[in-house]
This record gives sequence, structure tokens and C-alpha cells, in this order.
Amino acid sequence: MGTAAPEPRPGRGTILAIALAAVVAAGAAASACGPGRATEVPALPGPTSAEAGFARDMQVHHLQGVDMAMLVRDRSSDPDIRGLAYDMATTQMHQAGQLYGWLAAWGLHQLGEPPMTWMGHAGHDMGALMAGMATPEQMAELSAASGVEAERVFLRLMITHHQGALEMSEAVLARSALPVVVAFARAVLLSQQSEIDLMTRLLEERVEEHSP
Repeated sequence: MGTAAPEPRPGRGTILAIALAAVVAAGAAASACGPGRATEVPALPGPTSAEAGFARDMQVHHLQGVDMAMLVRDRSSDPDIRGLAYDMATTQMHQAGQLYGWLAAWGLHQLGEPPMTWMGHAGHDMGALMAGMATPEQMAELSAASGVEAERVFLRLMITHHQGALEMSEAVLARSALPVVVAFARAVLLSQQSEIDLMTRLLEERVEEHSP
């Protein structure tokens, strides 16, 4: 098995796109963790904490989800798929801004340990794929597809992608008591499980409708 290509990290264009959400999130995180709340919340997360690892990894995870959603939206004419893709892209871009803002408010670098290190996954390196991430080959497959085939590829990939997000959210809930992180992870569990259920139904419809 070949070595997976390194996962993309947020670039200048992405950072500019999420800057407004990041500023808002940074202010919320700072107020939640500031001196006035010192007796009510845990200390600020450190650079190798579960909270920092989650923020970095989920930010990268979400940004790939945005890319996948925009790809299928351009390749499908189905209103259900296009509406779902738009909702996913806007929600995950906003949440990526929140994650960026946390790290800024905590005074931490956007880049840190290899993916999933905070989850206790030993042996990972910076080129490793985190839970649920699509490979470059799978992204190329989605880019090359169109119509119903693009919808099927997208739904399969995004179901797996969401399952990875659920795994990371459950992991951080087991490791963190920081209110802003707990609330975020619980929201991801609820919203993405609901979307998995919807996407499973949409995929089944496309397999049945186009079976020989």
C-alpha cells in the first residue's frame, strides 16, 4: 500500500473565507475562558491537548466536506442533493471558522501534532488520513463524475466522512469538559447523524432507481 498524500491544511484563501466567523468565535471562546470565568471553566487548552487536536483535525475534516459538497452541487441537477450540499457547505464552513477562532483565542498554532494523535492513534504522521477523510483518488473520482453517478459517489463518500466526524466528536467528549468544545461536539453528533440517515435514504433511492 502506498503512502497517502499529505492532507491539505487551511491556506490563505480558506483563512480569508472563514476570517469573519473566526473573529466571532474567538471572542466567544475568549469570554468563556477569560479571567472572569476562571473558577467556572477548565484552564485554557495546551498545544497538545485533546481540545487543540480536535480543533485542528475537525477544521481540516470540515474543509474537505465543504469541497465535496461544492463539487456535487456543480455536478447534480437534483434539488434534494443541491440543497443538502449547500446546507453542508455553509454549515461546515461556519464551524471551521469557529474551530479556527478557538485556536486563536487559546493562543495556539493552527498546525500541531500529526492527525488523530490526540485520540491516542500511535504511529500516525502528517501524511496520514484521519477518520473518514476521502483519499485524493476518491476526490478525483467525484470530480470526474456527473449526474446520478456523481450523486452516488458523493453520498458514499460523505456518509463515511460524517462517520469519521462522529468518531472524533465522541473522542473529544470523552476527553474534554470545556463547555464550548462539549457543546460543539454534541451538535456535530446530532446534525451529522441526522444527515447520515438522510444520505443513506438518498443513496438507496439512487441504487434502486438505476438498478438493471
